Amino acid sequence: MAKVSIGAFRARLVLETPVETTDLAGGVTRNWTQAASLWGDVATLSASQRQEAQQLGQTLTHRVTVRWRSPLDTSMRFKKGARVFAIRGVYDPEDMTRRLVCLCEEMRA
Repeated sequence: MAKVSIGAFRARLVLETPVETTDLAGGVTRNWTQAASLWGDVATLSASQRQEAQQLGQTLTHRVTVRWRSPLDTSMRFKKGARVFAIRGVYDPEDMTRRLVCLCEEMRA
């Protein structure tokens, strides 16, 4: 994998973690809270169409690279302005705790 310089981290991202609360009907409500604000590199990998509830939408996959931090897992998500990137996979490409690569999915209506 090619090295990414720190100067390539131009996207201002908000890392969010889920907070689940139970409601009176026995269900769960999920809200998101900000865990960190960080810089990263967002690269689009693919785009595909999907149909949901008789409407066409688009699923985009991205590679988001950030400085190494712990914890960071697939229960979290990134936000960049109004855009939301659900984390689907996380790995350390060099096993040197320098940076993390997150495979993310962005849903668009």
